[in-house]
Amino acid sequence: MDKYLVRRIEAPMLTLAVALLLASLGNAKFWSVLVLAAGGFSLTSLPVLAGSFLIVVLFFNACLTLASFRYVAKPVLAVLVLAAAAASYFIVTYGIVIDRAMIQNVFETDTREATELLNWRMVLWIAVLGGLPALLIARADIRFPSGVRGLFERIRRALGSLLMAALVLALLFKSLAPMLHEHRELRFLLTPTNFVQALHGYLRNRFAADIVVAPLGRDAVKGAAWTGQARRTLTVIVVGETARAASFSLNGYARETNPLLARQDGLINFTHVSSCGTATAVSVPCVFSAFGREDYSQSKAERQEGLLDVLSHAGIDVVWRDNNSGCKGVCDRVAFEDLSRPTPGAGHCGGDECHDERLLDGLPELVRGRGKDLVVVLHQKGSHGPAYARRHPATFSRFGPECETGEFERCSRAEIQAAYDNTILYTDYFLSQAIDRLRQMAEQEGVDTALLYFSDHGESLGENNVYLHGTPYFFAPREQTEVPMMFWMSDSFGARFRIDRRCLAQRRNEPLSHDNVFHSVLGMLDVNTAVLNPRLDIFHACVRDA
Repeated sequence: MDKYLVRRIEAPMLTLAVALLLASLGNAKFWSVLVLAAGGFSLTSLPVLAGSFLIVVLFFNACLTLASFRYVAKPVLAVLVLAAAAASYFIVTYGIVIDRAMIQNVFETDTREATELLNWRMVLWIAVLGGLPALLIARADIRFPSGVRGLFERIRRALGSLLMAALVLALLFKSLAPMLHEHRELRFLLTPTNFVQALHGYLRNRFAADIVVAPLGRDAVKGAAWTGQARRTLTVIVVGETARAASFSLNGYARETNPLLARQDGLINFTHVSSCGTATAVSVPCVFSAFGREDYSQSKAERQEGLLDVLSHAGIDVVWRDNNSGCKGVCDRVAFEDLSRPTPGAGHCGGDECHDERLLDGLPELVRGRGKDLVVVLHQKGSHGPAYARRHPATFSRFGPECETGEFERCSRAEIQAAYDNTILYTDYFLSQAIDRLRQMAEQEGVDTALLYFSDHGESLGENNVYLHGTPYFFAPREQTEVPMMFWMSDSFGARFRIDRRCLAQRRNEPLSHDNVFHSVLGMLDVNTAVLNPRLDIFHACVRDA
C-alpha cells in the first residue's frame, strides 16, 4: 500500500499542484461570485475569468515556493489544505466571509456553541478536500533544491510567478478593476489568503503590548432627579443576541412573533435601528463604548473605559448577568454572574445550556441585597444559530415544521425560518416577563424601574443564499445590520426623570443606531458628565422642565 501512497516529486511541481488545488477546489464560492461579477460565464467573459484564475495560481505558487524548504514544506502545505477545506465548507454552506472579526468569533465562541456546527457532512468535506491531499503531501518523497543555489532558484521561481501574475493583471486591469471595486467581498472569499490575513490581524491585536485602560467619565455625578429621593432605581439593559428587526411583528413581520410585547402598556418600539457590527465580538464592545461605529476599533475600546464604568463613577451599582459567551471585556470592572451553565437546582436549564429565563431568577432578591441604585445588564442567548431550536423551550415551537438541527443542508429554508421565528417568540415572552416583574417591583416594592432592549446584530436566513452573520459591515445585508430596540419604564421612573413618554413615542420611527445607546442611558438616568453628547441622547428632547 505504501508504495502507492509514496511518490517522488520535485518541490516546484508540488507547490504548483497545491496552488492549483487551493485555487480551484478550495474557492468554489470565490469563483461563483467572480463569474456573476463578470456578467456570467460566456465567451466574452472567458478571458477575464481564465486570466483571474491564472493570477491566483501564480500568486499562490509564489508564496508556496518561498516555503518549500525541507522540514517546513510538508507541515505548511498540509495545514494550508486542511484549513482551506474547513474555510471553504463554512463559506459554501453558510455563505459567510472570513475576516478578522470572524476569526475573533472562532476563538471567543464557547465550546458548546462551536459543537453545534459539527456534523458528518463537514467531516466528510474536510476529509476529502483537505485530509486526502494532506495525506498525499505527508507521504510524498519531495526533492528539494539544496544549498545557496537552491535558495536562489526558489527566489527566481517566486519572482517569476509574481512577474507573470503582474503582467496578466496589467493586461486585464481595465476589466478587473471595476469588478473588484463593486465586489469588495471577493477578498474575504479567496482561500487561504482570507484566513491567513485575518488570523494575522487577530493575533497581532491579541498579543500586543499590555493594555492600559484610560479613564472615562470620572466627572460623572447624579443630577437633580436624584436629589432627595428615597426610592431606589433599577434599570435593566437587555442585550439581545442575533435578533433581527425584520422578524419582529412589532416591525411589520407577517408572523405574530411578538404577541405579548404588542400588549405591553407603555412599551415604545423603535423601528429603524442599525447595529455597530455584524458579530457579537464587535457589536457588544462597540455599543458600550463612547466611540460610535465610525470611530470604533477593538484596540481603542480595550484601552478606554466604557458606559458601565461611567455609571459606576456616578455611584450606581452595575451587575452583568450572562447567558452567552461573556461580555467581550465590557464588564471587566463590574460585578459579573455567569448563568449560562447548568448548576444543581438551577431552573430553566436542560442538557448543557440554560434558556434566557434564568437571567430573571432572583432579580428582586438581587435588588434588595444590593440596597443601592442598580443597573443590571442581561446578556441573552437569544437567537444564536445555527441550532435555533435549542434556544427556546419546546413549548415555544409554535411555527413549524422547524429545523431541529444545526445542519442547514438537512432543512428547507422555511424550516430554518420557523426555528428562528420561534426564538423571537421566546424572546417576546422573556422580555414580557422582565417587564411584568419590573412593573410589579415598582408597584409593590417602591423601586423606580425601566428596561432598554436592543440586539447586538441581526441574522441572515437564506436571503441571497447567505446564512448566519459576521459579514463585513460595508457590504453586509440589512438583515444582519437592522436590529430591534425598545424601551419601557414604570410611571414612577418617568415621573422621577421627567421623561415624556408621548414625546419619546413620536421618535420611534426616526433613524437610530447603537451609537445612541451610550449617551441615551446616561441621559435617561440624569448622569451629568462631559462625555455625554446630548445630540445622541434620544431622551434629551423628551425631558420635561422641572
